[in-house]
Amino acid sequence: MASSLVSSFQPRSAFLGDRNVFKVSSTPFAQVGYSSKTIECKESRIGKQPIAVPSNVTIALEGQDLKVKGPLGELALTYPREVELTKEESGLLRVKKTVETRRANQMHGLFRTLTDNMVVGVSKGFEKKLILVGVGYRATVEGKELVLNLGFSHPVKMQIPDSLKVKVEENTRITVSGYDKSEIGQFAATVRKWRPPEPYKGKGVKYSDEIVRRKEGKAGKKK
Repeated sequence: MASSLVSSFQPRSAFLGDRNVFKVSSTPFAQVGYSSKTIECKESRIGKQPIAVPSNVTIALEGQDLKVKGPLGELALTYPREVELTKEESGLLRVKKTVETRRANQMHGLFRTLTDNMVVGVSKGFEKKLILVGVGYRATVEGKELVLNLGFSHPVKMQIPDSLKVKVEENTRITVSGYDKSEIGQFAATVRKWRPPEPYKGKGVKYSDEIVRRKEGKAGKKK
């Protein structure tokens, strides 16, 4: 143990003329020890699920590059170095982590979902539905363009990508379909962005399954 240190000082009293002695005892702090502990990342519940491949889908895997081909189209994806894709003898696909880091744990579930979306997209496809709410709001498809009348002084014309199909029903119901889920979501979000639904009357472009939280308008003057 370290020995105690004693320091003293003797201030002179201004009134009594004597010296008062104060002694302060100080003991040095004990050394603080640090212990290292290995933290193991938890396995992603989504990432560890296998991916079933239908018989009409072809998988081509070269290193970290994946190509998926089906009756609806073809998609490609490059995996980061934190994860890898393996194919089992049963035909199932599994996404596995190559390192135990926080980023690897995040990439694990993400790229498993992206891979599953590719397989489902080229075999079955995806679709997103939107609804136009408002007086005079309507939509039409003219060739490869989607024409929207949303209350502006001019119609809004949007170019439809080659990989997507857009169908309009009853002039107010838009269906966007295709095999690339991310491209479908991006196109639908761009359509909605032109006139997002407002909270008072609900006017605007909304998803078919979207719930718009309504607000109460200003009340009239009470008599």
